[in-house]
Amino acid sequence: MESLRLCFHNFLSFHLSIIVKIFRWLFSPLPTIKRFPLFVPFIDGYISLLFRFSNLSPCTLDLDDQTTIHFWAPNHRRYDKPNLVLIHGYGGDAKWQFMYQVKSLAQSFNLYIPDLLFFGKSYTTRKERTEEFQAKCVVQGLKELGVRNCSMFAISYGGFVGYRMAEMNPEMVEKVVILSSGVGCSKDQKEEQLKKIGRDPVELLIPAKPEDLHVLVNLSIYNYNPFKWAPDYFLQEFIDMISRTYLKEKQELVHHLLSNHTDCRLPILNQETLLIWGDKDRVFPLMFGYQLQRHLGPRAKLEIIKNTGHAANIESPDSVNALIKAFILPQSKDLNG
Repeated sequence: MESLRLCFHNFLSFHLSIIVKIFRWLFSPLPTIKRFPLFVPFIDGYISLLFRFSNLSPCTLDLDDQTTIHFWAPNHRRYDKPNLVLIHGYGGDAKWQFMYQVKSLAQSFNLYIPDLLFFGKSYTTRKERTEEFQAKCVVQGLKELGVRNCSMFAISYGGFVGYRMAEMNPEMVEKVVILSSGVGCSKDQKEEQLKKIGRDPVELLIPAKPEDLHVLVNLSIYNYNPFKWAPDYFLQEFIDMISRTYLKEKQELVHHLLSNHTDCRLPILNQETLLIWGDKDRVFPLMFGYQLQRHLGPRAKLEIIKNTGHAANIESPDSVNALIKAFILPQSKDLNG
């Protein structure tokens, strides 16, 4: 199934690039139209429809007079389904990162999908840039939505936030799934990994031009580049609309993440924890997965997806979804649902 998806992605990206080039040629005499965002809003709207067809609706919550958080939440919560919170990483808002999860997981869970602060429509004027503050805002939003218990699936930067959420709210968070996250890495390990990558982390995580985006995608995905055939015009449109909003605040989040704060004193979670890693991860290599598993002890297990890079949620979504269901759902349930 995932090899078929790979072929479809290459086919779609190639033909999309042709369509974009034709439209750009047609509109080239009209400079005001040429600068008007066209293709990314169309795709963003399509992903929104995918979320809506998965029984999800957007809602915006004012946590206080300084902080607003945006969620995708169930239209009708089913009490025979467990609650599952999806926490995204860098690289766009929650919609773009979980587009391959919602349809499958919504069949088995009540999904709650927040945009972290400074992503999508979530924002604060407060000065906190810690993962703990992000976690507190997610938890407060969940409580306002009536969620009292849940499991959690978090990827990359979201793993740092989700870990703190599980640590601070053991009465709420029942099971934890973390995908390819550097939780528990020391500052020296982070600096050594950045040397191997050879790029400024701010430029890498918050691309400013198409070349930067290509580097990020090639680093994150092992088997293919979904933007391989996309023209620079399309990529720049994506960057301007998705990655460059709240630029200063996102940069501050990166700087805090790389600072020497609490990772060396990482507490051990009480919850059962599933770690999922691509064996070709070049952002947080597999050794970090083994390290986190050892830290967590016998209540944690590590599942490795072969021939997959850092963004396993995009590259191998069927495998990721199946692992999540098998770990969280009662064994009596149909895990293919």
